[in-house]
Amino acid sequence: MSDLQKSFAKSKLAKFPPEAPMEEPMIEEAWESGSSASSVSSTGTAVPSPTRQLFARAGRRQSSQTSLQWTDFFEQELFLPDDVGNLRIVHHIYLTPPVDKAPLFVMHHGAGSSGLSFATCADEIRKILPKAGILSLDARSHGRTVMTTQDTDTKANDESPSTADAAQTEASGKVELDLSLETLSRDLVYVIRQTQTRMGWQDLPDIILVGHSLGGAVITDVAKNGELGPKLLAYAVLDVVEGSAIDALQSMDMYLSTRPNRFPSLQSGIEWHTRSRTIRNTTSARASVPSLLYEESTATDSSRPWVWRTNLSATKPFWENWFVGLSRKFLDARGGKLLLLAGTDRLDKELMIGQMQGKYQLQVFPEAGHFVHEDQPTKTAQILADFYRRNDRSALVLPPKVADMQASAAMKK
Repeated sequence: MSDLQKSFAKSKLAKFPPEAPMEEPMIEEAWESGSSASSVSSTGTAVPSPTRQLFARAGRRQSSQTSLQWTDFFEQELFLPDDVGNLRIVHHIYLTPPVDKAPLFVMHHGAGSSGLSFATCADEIRKILPKAGILSLDARSHGRTVMTTQDTDTKANDESPSTADAAQTEASGKVELDLSLETLSRDLVYVIRQTQTRMGWQDLPDIILVGHSLGGAVITDVAKNGELGPKLLAYAVLDVVEGSAIDALQSMDMYLSTRPNRFPSLQSGIEWHTRSRTIRNTTSARASVPSLLYEESTATDSSRPWVWRTNLSATKPFWENWFVGLSRKFLDARGGKLLLLAGTDRLDKELMIGQMQGKYQLQVFPEAGHFVHEDQPTKTAQILADFYRRNDRSALVLPPKVADMQASAAMKK
């Protein structure tokens, strides 16, 4: 074949798609099409690009979908019992304690997710700030946090409940679901204070609150209430704003009805998240997805025994409560403010005005999906580390007072 023929053949082949088209349609998430449905759900999905490598060989796929352990990202876990009325809660957190006077990043995940949503981001923060601490909690009805009634034998639950134990205990129906913003905010402050007690810290370290989606609403509420006092240096909200979140609530029921209810294996659950591009970072999906699912001991469908840990449909009565007034509280609360979004279309009018007035720092990652901290953990960690440095009071060098300068000059004379 002549060089001219080879060149012609290459130009023709280049016009063909590199892969076969998808045989099965994928679910498209409302957020990616212009709304913010996934501000409520931590399991939203998007249509994968036809050029993505979705059809790897079975052997390679299995190895890339093997779950990762929490010990790969955090130093320890704590179980913190809490008695509230007739309810007993055992809060579960992942913790890497700060060293010396380093800050503590306190992470709150979104609805339907867990503390391991921040696993890869936490690891990246520690690479930049080796002495920084990370506290990432499982909210009630999420992850390994367990709720029971006081008249139930909860001794075993205090010791190390699995995700399945936590979910099946609550599935009995004896515990009334309460995921109101006020309750979640109270839980967050309780967890921080109890961690201080458990770790024997004389004083709280300087704190940077970080919240994704629903977690953003929770940490903003805590910042606005001022319950952490001067120990709260700053707070960062990841990919949620009031206007678009409330608008998206109209489509949440439809979204929840279209996502899979069950999976044949844990690996298939991880694969669904990456194939649908719900989570675009495979490492993060391998770390976080196992805490979102559990295997039923007596499955109604033995071929698909893995189900969701959190029943997001049951949280519907609280959706509006989470986000109403969020923008105003975000702008009014004391402390440094960071808003990290996947697109500028998320901004509502109030936040646009606040941005023009320089009231907060805005960062946009257009290449990320709703889970910006999972899709782009390295970039998110760098932004959070820089955000801390910008608000670190110990690093501030204030100019001398005029009176002190005059006194010094008089002494020299």
